[in-house]
Amino acid sequence: MKTETIAAIATALSNSGIGIVRISGEEAFDVIRRIFRKKNGEKLDTEQSHRVHYGYVYDGEERLDEVLVLVMKGPHSYTAEDTVEIDCHGGVLMMKRILETVIRNGARAAEPGEFTKRAFLNGRIDLSQAEAVIDVIHAQNDYALKSSVSQLSGSVSEKIKELREKILYEIAFIESALDDPEHISLDGYGEKLGGVLQPLEEKIGRLIASFDNGKVMTEGVKTVILGKPNAGKSSLMNVLLGEERAIVTDVAGTTRDTLEEKLSFGGITLNVVDTAGIRDTEDVVEKIGVDRAKKAALDADLVIYVVDGSRPLDENDADIMDFIRDKKSVLLLNKTDLNTVISAEELEEKSGRRVIPVSAKEELGIELLEEEIKRLFYHGEIRFNDEVTITNVRQKSALEESLKSLQMVDASIADGMPEDFYSIDLMSAYESLGTIIGEAVEDDLVNEIFGKFCMGK
Repeated sequence: MKTETIAAIATALSNSGIGIVRISGEEAFDVIRRIFRKKNGEKLDTEQSHRVHYGYVYDGEERLDEVLVLVMKGPHSYTAEDTVEIDCHGGVLMMKRILETVIRNGARAAEPGEFTKRAFLNGRIDLSQAEAVIDVIHAQNDYALKSSVSQLSGSVSEKIKELREKILYEIAFIESALDDPEHISLDGYGEKLGGVLQPLEEKIGRLIASFDNGKVMTEGVKTVILGKPNAGKSSLMNVLLGEERAIVTDVAGTTRDTLEEKLSFGGITLNVVDTAGIRDTEDVVEKIGVDRAKKAALDADLVIYVVDGSRPLDENDADIMDFIRDKKSVLLLNKTDLNTVISAEELEEKSGRRVIPVSAKEELGIELLEEEIKRLFYHGEIRFNDEVTITNVRQKSALEESLKSLQMVDASIADGMPEDFYSIDLMSAYESLGTIIGEAVEDDLVNEIFGKFCMGK
């Protein structure tokens, strides 16, 4: 089937050193031949793939830009179609002019994610790899990037195909036995099948459990810094950010509202909110800040409670400890560079939690804070060589459906049901896993997934 030739700017739409205009489709080479002239006057050679050509892009007789043109013949290209990339100067106006010229000469503007969609539809990548493409683009920390690159190389696909292969073998065995009972016996098969399903269910369970790690990787940890006025919350915020973002003074109550920042901290993304100091106050504006601080803490994944070690604990500290009792939290005993009147042991006894001595001013103890956050949110060591981490809600839901179907097979075996009941639920599990890699998925779902991609990808 003939496909339309599409084109888009593949780099960010901002002024930069280099811009790329990508063309893909059956007429991609015809389009570039109409607008490109080599500097030495030779005709553009599109017979040899993966060659770079130097010359100029013309709009009619007007020379637009000095460019490099990369020619890639399908199926050995990103989309598995004939593809051309024009490397031009990265001015926004220049990139737009070249794209307009490409469109006038036979291409149409690509939809968001259409290049990757074609790669999927043409069988170059499966759906889990396509989803990893957008994850690579949006990765905000080292863990997320490594996980996305691993998935892009096929780590999820390999696990899913391995599981489906084992399930399909059992389906085929049952169907063969039902069709030819004289030669293939199903005596004792239920017990044998149960032994096969147990490790499969454990593997699927581990993939589902990995989603908690994956969510932390991709979305980050919603973190609120809480404490009394002048405990050092804003100083800690500045240390974590590596810049003077929050105002720091000796005056209690300087921070009146929440201040939100995103940062990469030890390979983890923290969506950090610095809040007003929590205390009883008659100041109307400060009271609003305290209420917002408490609301932010209720919605947070993690609370970092900062205690001023140079001042005795009071009823405000007791209120904060009670307030965060059921939250994931880290307690920091701050200002340990001064003469402290509170010990870490005393604070641990009152709070019932581990306390980390720090000095935001001297930037001491920050490594221990990093280790504690990893311990709270990552279930075991994060590895990317043989372990697969699920970062996608759609994939997790499909795994849960598959596991549920296999557990229904277990129930049928326990109830002594006929073997064709096994086959029905095994097929359901097989199909649920198939949706992860893009088998038998609805067009609407495919369009929804690729509609989230940026233009030019």
